[in-house]
Amino acid sequence: MKKIFSFLLSIGISTTLLFAQTTNVEGSKYQFKKMVQLDATPVQSQGQTGTCWSFSATSFFESEIQRLTKKQVVLSEMYVVRKAYEMKAEKYIRMDGKVNFGEGGAFHDVPLVIEKYGIVPYEVYTGLNEAKSYNHGEMFNQLNTLMNDVISRLSAPEGITDEWKRKFNDILNRGIGKDIETFEWNGTRYTPKSFASSLGLDMKNYVSLTSFTNHPMYSECMLEIPDNWAWGKSYNVSMDDLFDVTVAALKNGYTVAWGADVSEKGFSFKNGIAIVPADPGMIEVIGKDDKRFNDAGAERKSNAFLEPMKELAITPELRQKAYDNKTTTDDHGMHIVGLYTDQNGTRYLMVKNSWGTSNMPKGYLFVSESYFKYKTINIYLHKDAVTQQVKTKLKW
Repeated sequence: MKKIFSFLLSIGISTTLLFAQTTNVEGSKYQFKKMVQLDATPVQSQGQTGTCWSFSATSFFESEIQRLTKKQVVLSEMYVVRKAYEMKAEKYIRMDGKVNFGEGGAFHDVPLVIEKYGIVPYEVYTGLNEAKSYNHGEMFNQLNTLMNDVISRLSAPEGITDEWKRKFNDILNRGIGKDIETFEWNGTRYTPKSFASSLGLDMKNYVSLTSFTNHPMYSECMLEIPDNWAWGKSYNVSMDDLFDVTVAALKNGYTVAWGADVSEKGFSFKNGIAIVPADPGMIEVIGKDDKRFNDAGAERKSNAFLEPMKELAITPELRQKAYDNKTTTDDHGMHIVGLYTDQNGTRYLMVKNSWGTSNMPKGYLFVSESYFKYKTINIYLHKDAVTQQVKTKLKW
């Protein structure tokens, strides 16, 4: 396992190496100037899984550990995924199958798991078994079939027995790995809960912010996305406040987890950039996006990826319309770690992805202010990173 961990460190890239990078792709005329760049652990790949929520949120918490303790710890995304599946299954049955059961999730699923079960280091629990990369297609099909079989037996006179739990656990054992009760790490014996306690994190300090006008502004609301199976709440703020909070957080040393729609023509991981050209017709899309987008999506060609172009002016009304008509959907979770400007002064967020390091920014991409305002579902951050102005509006 340590060899795998060392390999991940080797494919990750240091802050010094990556952020000598001033453009997004070979041949590009974009010139990015660093305003803020914060610590992050090495980029990993979620493979053929719908577990971006775990990769992005654990990356976020890894940066929080670095911020709070100055120590670098790489956490196990798949331990979180395994335990979240257990929680999803229980709720699915209690709700008679009338709640989402899928691979996806939300940022708050990670603290839910940590508070209930704890967490472990990546090198202790990779979740790979004998595989070289993650692929949960067959495992999820088996889990889903089992869940549907359980639901079909709800009206049986004898009710539901615990046999389903044994079968469910067996599928997870084969697909991700056996559950872990104790482990030794750096010379100390831990349980997942005692290890979580050693990290210096208080899960009550983290909040989700969103911005949609179908809920009252500056109030708590339900994050209305299918993958919010745990019914986590967000605080609803204005579109401008959502961006301003993100910028202020970065300037004050806090990274931010970012949930967004990545199905747009202007989101191109291969080109290391996400933009909203005023003329979307200038982008040619070749092929189709993978349903999880974790193959970096269909090929996108445009001069807009190679030199700054005029972007669409984003308003709250435009943002809400895209959410209402389902052209903005909850596709992907990522991790915002930096703030840059291009040669025209346009602001860009530096975003760590979980699709490997095949693109020129080595697993990262530059996301324009317009794209963020248009396509953000929610952000997740430490409550102390929220500006006082927004705290006052929220009556915190």
